[in-house]
Amino acid sequence: MVYLPRLALVGVAFLISAVAGLLLTLVRPFHPDNSRLCARLYAWPILRLLGIRMEVDVDTLDALRESCVVIANHQSNLDLFILGSVVPRRTVSVGKKSLKWIPLFGQAYWLAGNILVDRGNPRSAKRAMRVTHAALKERDTSIWVFPEGTRSLGRGLQPFKKGAFQMAVAAGVPIVPICASSYVGRLHFGRWRSGRVRIQSLPPIPTEGLSARDVPALMERCQASMSACIERLDTQASPRGWAEPA
Repeated sequence: MVYLPRLALVGVAFLISAVAGLLLTLVRPFHPDNSRLCARLYAWPILRLLGIRMEVDVDTLDALRESCVVIANHQSNLDLFILGSVVPRRTVSVGKKSLKWIPLFGQAYWLAGNILVDRGNPRSAKRAMRVTHAALKERDTSIWVFPEGTRSLGRGLQPFKKGAFQMAVAAGVPIVPICASSYVGRLHFGRWRSGRVRIQSLPPIPTEGLSARDVPALMERCQASMSACIERLDTQASPRGWAEPA
């Protein structure tokens, strides 16, 4: 009874958010704070329509006053709304070049200043590294990356790829892991209250002074800390004092 009307309303809300995001990015194209604002345009109405309760603790991310590389676990397309609710200021993401051609959403994504990569083209990957380095070092901008490179779809945290860690080491900026509790298969959209998702940011991991030889150990450290955090979020009771995102 609830599922189909909810799905229709989410479709309408997505279209309205896409139009609003496109208008925003046309007014100030490639501004580094466009991504945060566009993410909120999607997240605020759709999380409520879907009946998802968010419990968020991202103090370690909010307290950081320098550029960083944000890494997060990637579970499904719902991450656009769930993790979009916590995107920090002046943060852009690295995404597939094909996203640019999704009507309305793709054009806004590009104009928001996000970095598009053709993963099958080595020249495109090298260019993306140069762009991300300039953003981190010169433009007071952070980079958001899903280090798994694909959606896990309920299979747990997948092996990490090197890109996010290489760019953090090259720029000498910290890495901030963000963990979302497992929600694939645990949210029930046929109910008024579909379920809850917990999000927590971990303390920044410094990379200054590290070299390319340190990347494998850095990846292992980040994956271990995120795995432990996700497991804890999946099993612990909801802590008091966590608030819904604005």
